[in-house]
Amino acid sequence: MMPSENLTESNQQARQHWMSVMAKSRSETLIALSDTYINEHRFETIRAAEVGLTQVRGRMGGTGSQFNLGDMTMTRCVVRSSNGHYGHSYIAGRNKEHATRAAQLDAMLQDQTYQQDLITNIIQPLAHHLAEQNKRKANEVAQTKVNFFTLVRGED
Repeated sequence: MMPSENLTESNQQARQHWMSVMAKSRSETLIALSDTYINEHRFETIRAAEVGLTQVRGRMGGTGSQFNLGDMTMTRCVVRSSNGHYGHSYIAGRNKEHATRAAQLDAMLQDQTYQQDLITNIIQPLAHHLAEQNKRKANEVAQTKVNFFTLVRGED
């Protein structure tokens, strides 16, 4: 069994979190924050970054029957670190460099030697930036909210 296949539930949740943060972050920010860490390590490419399509599904009213919304472009990549950890990434869009870097970081983050340092210096700043973006967007949307109300007429 390879090291990346030996995950506890808490490790799996942590991995899902950092993979989500890297996938949603701007590629320029991710690459800039991680350059110093990645340049020191060697990775074997298992599946080179490649662009493809995935089917996006929706639900009527959020809970009803499913329907095919359409296709979305995505980029995926798989690498193996020198320590034997497999790093995976799936990125919305066509950015091969972003997908490659996210896969490399995923492999490194599975190694306890680098994990805390990478979480502190890369994942937490990216997560903080994403939270600020979401808050800013929520404030913009809240400003356009319209409350409708009805008046009861006095007719009987």
